[in-house]
Amino acid sequence: MNRQPPILAWRRAAAAWLLALGAAAAWAQPAPAACPPPEAIEPVHLYGLWQIHLWPVGGDPNQPASRGALLFERHPEYPGSVRGELRRTQDGQDLSARVSGDVTDGVFNLDESADGVRMSAVWEGQVHDCGRAIRGTRRVAEGQPATEPLQQFHLFKSPGWQ
Repeated sequence: MNRQPPILAWRRAAAAWLLALGAAAAWAQPAPAACPPPEAIEPVHLYGLWQIHLWPVGGDPNQPASRGALLFERHPEYPGSVRGELRRTQDGQDLSARVSGDVTDGVFNLDESADGVRMSAVWEGQVHDCGRAIRGTRRVAEGQPATEPLQQFHLFKSPGWQ
């Protein structure tokens, strides 16, 4: 029996998940409107699939330490917020987390929870490029062990999600 190592199987499953989400939702997106200024971006503009690049502060953004994807949907309990799933790789490990956050006046805030209960990291950034890019920093949440350095991030919306 030819079995794949678990990490390859997870990566293939994650890639299939991302492709299926992109294909299923591409037809449901409204035509893009004029470019809204950052302060006009609302949580609804965040819905969809985003690509992630993370690198240590002072590092090279062209050589990210971590890459992955985020899927944002409407938060079921807080209409002015988003909830989603984060999947990324770092140092050869596949990581996943639940996220929830919002955007107000062009400022993006996101809470990350690796276990779905406790906050493990906090993301803060600014919206750019008509709401199709977000840049900022990710830090380990207060009270959590500092397992990762302060990181810079770049989120960019996947094609087909406008």
